[in-house]
Amino acid sequence: MRTLPVVRFITLIVTVTVAPGLMTNGYAVAQTVAQAAGTATVKKPTEIRIANAPIPMRILVQSPAETETELQIICLFRSEPANTLHGSLVETNEKLKGLLDRIRTPALFGGEWGETLLITPPAGSLRAQRVLIIGLGDARTFAPARMELVGLIAYREASRLGVTHPFFAPTVIDGGVSGFATGDVAERVVRGFLRGARTERVITESGAAGGAVIQEFTFLAGAQHAGDTQQGIEKAIAADGRE
Repeated sequence: MRTLPVVRFITLIVTVTVAPGLMTNGYAVAQTVAQAAGTATVKKPTEIRIANAPIPMRILVQSPAETETELQIICLFRSEPANTLHGSLVETNEKLKGLLDRIRTPALFGGEWGETLLITPPAGSLRAQRVLIIGLGDARTFAPARMELVGLIAYREASRLGVTHPFFAPTVIDGGVSGFATGDVAERVVRGFLRGARTERVITESGAAGGAVIQEFTFLAGAQHAGDTQQGIEKAIAADGRE
């Protein structure tokens, strides 16, 4: 008579030690357990849908350095030593291995108002397929009204490139200018963006264009500015309905 081998099951017990100060923080405990198990928890960015927009629009609480899109648009002030990068622009520059620092000279990308530069991020850097940089000009004389032309350029360049869903980050604050309400900046951007859409519609109706390319628009904002940004975009949409 043959004896079947005995299979011994060994139970591995993983003990997670949590500091006393973290015991009341459920997220911290869950994150510690996930890391112990060798998994990473990815938090989905907050999304705010804009009602009654002539082009579907949303606000996404996410850094332009983290977006996964066919076109990410950012803005830079004039290339001067005083105009240093902050926040998401530092992140973007780091992921591009210092490329923004290298091109930000008057002899290369001057950052003049309305100047544009299109780059294709190398593999392993940004997840955006392409990045469009739009110049904001002199930081010392900046005013939100300047962003209307920026929004118009964003629409026309995205359309020219055949992009159906561009992502836009004004990066005014991260460019070092913080004296203006983010809602005012967002309103002007979207006014210009919708002006581009209206112009394209007239050209299409005359048979001089093939039709609208852009199907959706995402506006990036920081968590503390999302509400103000939403109000600004809604004002721009209301104004567009009267024009």
